[in-house]
Amino acid sequence: MSDIENFNKERLSSIRALHARDDLTRQANGLFREMTRSRYMYNFDWLGLPIIQMPQDILAAQELIWRVRPGAIVETGVARGGSVIFSASMLQLLDGDGIVVGIDIEIRPHNRAAIEEHPLSHRVRLVEGSSVDPSVHDQVRRHVGSRGPVMVFLDSNHTHEHVLAELRLYSSFVGRGSYMIVYDSVIDRLPAEDSAGRPWGPGNNPRTAVHAFIAENDRFEIDRDVEGKLLLTCCPDGFLHCRRDP
Repeated sequence: MSDIENFNKERLSSIRALHARDDLTRQANGLFREMTRSRYMYNFDWLGLPIIQMPQDILAAQELIWRVRPGAIVETGVARGGSVIFSASMLQLLDGDGIVVGIDIEIRPHNRAAIEEHPLSHRVRLVEGSSVDPSVHDQVRRHVGSRGPVMVFLDSNHTHEHVLAELRLYSSFVGRGSYMIVYDSVIDRLPAEDSAGRPWGPGNNPRTAVHAFIAENDRFEIDRDVEGKLLLTCCPDGFLHCRRDP
């Protein structure tokens, strides 16, 4: 066994031991709740644009992108643009003609302008409309074309029904060895009052959609080792590894 193989084996053992610590998970959930209440995820930029994500999840996405080396990344939810620019920067490092397709039901003019004026805008395609609208899905398919592999990041409307529809639609882009990341599945672990006034909450959120999807589509499995290494994540059960091609 080579040095790096031995290192990776030891690291995986440590990750799984960490993930098995229920006491740490409880502490992490409590800390996460307080971080959410203080809008911690709003504190960071990626190459000049706000990226509304946990730093741990950004790092995990970086690892997966480098592993998969996608030709296209499809993202639902654009917000202020930092996430699509993050994906574009990773694709730039991979070279080639890779693109990120960002979908949002409303792309506000100032956010669109910030993205289009960014040095990495040549790798970004923006589509405005509901991610589960068949016409939007068709636009995404045209942008992706023959590029591959494809990764999918879901971070828009967080209701069970919407996320399950996204999973069913966009999983068709994803082949063996690639990933879908489903953000904000942590909603299922937070108290109901934290989702007050929202159409989602415990029992109706991305995590419940993931489990419904996994039950009907055996091409995908939850990669618990990714979640295990993070401890603090918006995506419990949300790193979905594709086991075989459509």
